This record gives sequence, structure tokens and C-alpha cells, in this order.
Amino acid sequence: MTFEALSKELKDGKYKPVYLLHGNEPYYIDLITDHFEHKVLDEAERSFNMTILYGKDVDYKSVVDQARRYPMMAEHQVVILKEAQSMKQLTDLEAYIKNPLDTTIFVIAYKHGKLDGRTKFAKTLQKTAVVFESKRPYDNQMPAWIATFMQKKGYKINPAESSLIAEYLGNDLSKVANELSKLVINLPKGETINKDHIQEHIGISKDYNIFELQNALGTRNKVSTYKIIQYFQANPRNNPLVMVVATLFSYFNKIYLMQFLRNAPDREVQKTLGLSTTYFVKDYRTAARNYNRLQTERILHLLRQYDLKSKGVDRGSFTDQSLMQEMIYQILST
Repeated sequence: MTFEALSKELKDGKYKPVYLLHGNEPYYIDLITDHFEHKVLDEAERSFNMTILYGKDVDYKSVVDQARRYPMMAEHQVVILKEAQSMKQLTDLEAYIKNPLDTTIFVIAYKHGKLDGRTKFAKTLQKTAVVFESKRPYDNQMPAWIATFMQKKGYKINPAESSLIAEYLGNDLSKVANELSKLVINLPKGETINKDHIQEHIGISKDYNIFELQNALGTRNKVSTYKIIQYFQANPRNNPLVMVVATLFSYFNKIYLMQFLRNAPDREVQKTLGLSTTYFVKDYRTAARNYNRLQTERILHLLRQYDLKSKGVDRGSFTDQSLMQEMIYQILST
């Protein structure tokens, strides 16, 4: 079941006796668990009919005893097993899951990984429970996720701004949502998010960031490139060498693919390069004109060497800052 489909069922008050929430992305698991904890029962009902247990602190008998209780002055009781991945006797709950109490809503919140689907316990859950797997989006899906998040909150954000946030914050949804909430708190609804807002409230420089570095290198603008690198060198915690190298490798790898797609339509380029929108295709076309295939191959080889150096291999006594400057010089000299 998808997050959207499950959310709709819960909002409509269509509850089932057992839910398994598992996967490598805790954000959605937390959102759904929060609904069960705060939306199913009213304040008076929660006093007698809400039980929250933690996997590392309980055994299966205690969980089953709670789940087999009948609600008091309410249609349902809710039993939430948080951090279920830490419960040693988790699979012993199979007998209850085969024959759950209809008046109990039993939620198993299994975070930071998937339940092994090959086990008898998992197969029983697949047959009798509502199973939701919370998946972490791929990096190239994050700009669209950010745009959707802001739209639901009543804001607009353009592809360049959503990509800037995605480049810096990655695909940890809890972290990204927390940072985006700073925009929601501080800006009026209906606002279109721009780079000034991002710099002021999230702390990502509008002029000196990895996104602008890519653009500067793509257009071979040496002045802008070195200004950004000087800023990175002065702010190493926000722009570590290992992150810069990895991002540039991905960028030049896309430029290399672009060498073979010069005559392809924008939609095909977007799909092949894994871009969030066709908005950025023009930038890669420009970069592919400024670097030929041989130059791009040399740069990719160069970035592999600096990736090793950034991790301590054959770096000598060079600092991250000096390695970064040397790397950029060599890219622009290729």
C-alpha cells in the first residue's frame, strides 16, 4: 500500500486490526504512527485506550496481553509497538496476528530496515495485516518531493531552488522536512520560495553553493568558479571535500552521457540523466559543448583520484582546502 492510499484510508476512519510499518525511511513511519497516536481516539478515550510499547522493553506476552484487552467507553483501543526491530520475540506475535481482536488497532512500527519477507512471520503479516513499506526516495526524486511538500503547505518553489535544497540536504526526509518547516514558519502562505529565503532560513548560500559551482564549471566561468571555491575553503564544515568530489563526479558523469545524447529530445535526456525536470537539460547541453568527450573522460578519471585523496589515500600532507583548489584548477585546465 502506498503512503497516499494508506493516509486516505486513515483520514476516512477505515481502520484494520493490524498494521506493519517498515522500511528504511523513518519519516513516513513516524507520520503514520503519529496519526494512530493522536487522531484515532479523542483526549478522553486516550486515557484508557492508548498503549505505547517499545520493542527493547517488552516481551511478546506483554504485547499480546495489551492487544487482547477490550476498549473502555470507545470503539477501539490502540496499541503501538514502537522500535519493533529491537524486540527479540517479535516473531512470537504471529499467533495473535493470525487471530487479532477486531476492537484493537495494533500497529507495529519497524524502523530503519525491512522485515525479512521470507520468514513465516512476515508472510502471515502479508496475508492478514495492512503492510506499508516506507522507501527512501532516490536523489533525483528529491526536488519533486520538495516541491510537493511545499505545495501541500501552501507555497511555491521553482526547480532551481528545490534542486539547490536537494543537493545540500540529500534524501533524509526527516532532515529535509525539518529544514523546509523553517520556511513554512517564517514565510506567509502563497509565497514563492527563492534563494534569498533559502539562505536566510536554511543557511544555504544563494551564490556560493554546489549548484552554482556546477553551473560555473559547466560554463567554464573561471572567475565565478574560484570565488565559490574560496567560499568553500573558508566554510569547510558546510562544504566538505568528499561531498564536493562526489557531487562533481555525478555532474560530469551526466555531462559524459550528454555527449551521446546531443540530438535527443529533452524528455529522453531527462530520463537518461535522471533529472527531476527538463528545466535543467539546457544546462547540460551547454556543458556538453564546453567539454568534449575526451576532456570529460579525463575529468572523471581525475575526480576518482581526488575521491581517494579525500578519503586519505595518497594525499600526503595536503589539506582538504589545498586539494580542493588543486582539483578545480586541473578540471579547468583540462
